[in-house]
Amino acid sequence: MIEAAAINAVMRTLADPTRRAVFERIVSADEITVVELTRGSGVTQGAISQHLKSLKQAGLVAERAQGRNVFYRAEPEGLAPLVDWMSHYAVFWRDRFTNLRTLLKEIDP
Repeated sequence: MIEAAAINAVMRTLADPTRRAVFERIVSADEITVVELTRGSGVTQGAISQHLKSLKQAGLVAERAQGRNVFYRAEPEGLAPLVDWMSHYAVFWRDRFTNLRTLLKEIDP
């Protein structure tokens, strides 16, 4: 059984649209600083830092300090509880795709 607390933490963390946007920017970069995340985001540096704290607590990002800078990177294994939870619904999607494939073959043999 998948641990509900881990799933809830990931879902709760990614439910916030700003936090999700921050996470997406981190995913698209190898590493990125708070300053870079703040630039062009329309969000204050303090707010970005709070979002990073939530992402880190959920296990979605890791940080690396270098001098005065802290670099953030995505932690793909942080999404594992969500992926595991979603895998229980694979049968649902597999059946739907099979039905779609059959329908497409009927429409365009």
